[in-house]
Amino acid sequence: MCSLALFPPPLPSGQTTLCESNNQLLSGTNTEDRLKQESSPLSLFFPRESLKLHSRTESSSKAAFLDHSETLWMRSAAAWRDGGFTGLLNEITNSHTEVPKWLSVSSGCILALLRRVSSFHGSLFPHLTLSSEDMIAEFSQVLNWSDCVVRAFAWHPHTDKFAVVLLDDSIKIYNPKSATTPTLKHRLQRSVAAVQWKPLCASALAVACQNCLLIWHVDPCSLSTRPSSGCAQVLSHPGHSPVTSITWSPSGSLLVSASPVDTAMMVWDVAAESCVPLQRVGGGGVTFLSWSPDGSHVLASTPSALFRVWETRMWTCERWPCVKGRCQSGCWSPDGSRLLFTVQGEAVIYGLTFSDTPAGVPTCTSKGPQAAAVVADLSETTFNTPDGDIIVGGEIQSLAWDPRGERLAVLLKGDPQAAARPAMIAVFKTRTNPIFELLPCGFVQGESGAEPRLMQFHPNFQHGALLTVCWSTGRITHVPFYFLSTGIPHFGLNSSPSLKRPQERPADFADQSLFTELIS
Repeated sequence: MCSLALFPPPLPSGQTTLCESNNQLLSGTNTEDRLKQESSPLSLFFPRESLKLHSRTESSSKAAFLDHSETLWMRSAAAWRDGGFTGLLNEITNSHTEVPKWLSVSSGCILALLRRVSSFHGSLFPHLTLSSEDMIAEFSQVLNWSDCVVRAFAWHPHTDKFAVVLLDDSIKIYNPKSATTPTLKHRLQRSVAAVQWKPLCASALAVACQNCLLIWHVDPCSLSTRPSSGCAQVLSHPGHSPVTSITWSPSGSLLVSASPVDTAMMVWDVAAESCVPLQRVGGGGVTFLSWSPDGSHVLASTPSALFRVWETRMWTCERWPCVKGRCQSGCWSPDGSRLLFTVQGEAVIYGLTFSDTPAGVPTCTSKGPQAAAVVADLSETTFNTPDGDIIVGGEIQSLAWDPRGERLAVLLKGDPQAAARPAMIAVFKTRTNPIFELLPCGFVQGESGAEPRLMQFHPNFQHGALLTVCWSTGRITHVPFYFLSTGIPHFGLNSSPSLKRPQERPADFADQSLFTELIS
């Protein structure tokens, strides 16, 4: 089994990871110019001081603009709109001088009963007692989301365009081939947890917000730097907030959203602005979603120690219980046949294999394993470096698998209270056919004092894999991994990376396998 003990030691202070070339990770000093490859997108830097944060919440500023001569019924209607049934009861209870005594007392009793029921429900599912922002931070794939300068990032699936969500909830669209950088802002665009571009579409961007979903339609040919809020569709459903995860089907025909307070995940027809809830008993909500690249399955994590894998033919699902905690993150192989996932509180990566079944068969893994297999052990490992001992490993925040299925990036949480236990990105070399294998590649590190917060692979990098990393300092960098794909035949030198010795073949996986299905 592959473990961190087989990795090369982390870089000394002052060194940053530049790229992978000839099967090795190359590094350089902080002052050294990064490799200027034509295929590398531009790096960005967002100083925290340049971001104008929300000075006050909408609810705290509401009283300054309210007409205090409003009648009880006007206030009750506003309370119903803002707080639902509980808000209405609260307004009637507090207006005891304007309503009959029996109505005020009855409302108070019903409100107390609802709070007792809510308290009991919260004891079963403690996450329901969290505020919306704390809930998003708890279940986000971004490390330390609440204090992260870059809160979300999304590559466009077909071009070199990407969206960046900042701490002030603004979204910037960057295209290296365009001088225009549109900035997206909307009054409902608060506490953005995730963004994702619609496949097979140039302009649609889905945004998971605190109280709704926004679908921005940004014309790539427009020269406007501030599209109006009329360019955004608003999708919402009662009880489905905050939205912490979204995923498009590979065809772009459906969008699925998840909320930790809603046991149903919503399948949206964006064009019709309608949704169908897919609900199952147990779990307490849905926290994380991932649609397989072949469109056959959807991973749905819950706040409890179980997750579900839905098959999209008949929309049936399988329950997979976890031993210690909830499913924290997951990613699919390019062909959708393999799911890698991690569990909160554990330092291992699990794998599940899915096989095709005839149409109409509800069980999505009838030919697959009955239990998940451990494919990698990322327990804490001590490395001796010139700067002293560094401990790497432990709990895993997120996973990312490149579209070729040959590089797997793992974001390790580390310990923010201990300088010797930094957050780190460990990269594995992988192969899925004819058997699944893992090899150590190395650690991806940034400038001194910077820790990784978010990562994503470019969907169409032509010379191997390109890993985009968002750092705690507000910097976004792109680390290319140059290699010849083992699954694609290469003829001549035209298809090889434009580096020294491009014709060299990567190390033979068969001779160095550290995890393989044949011996596991």
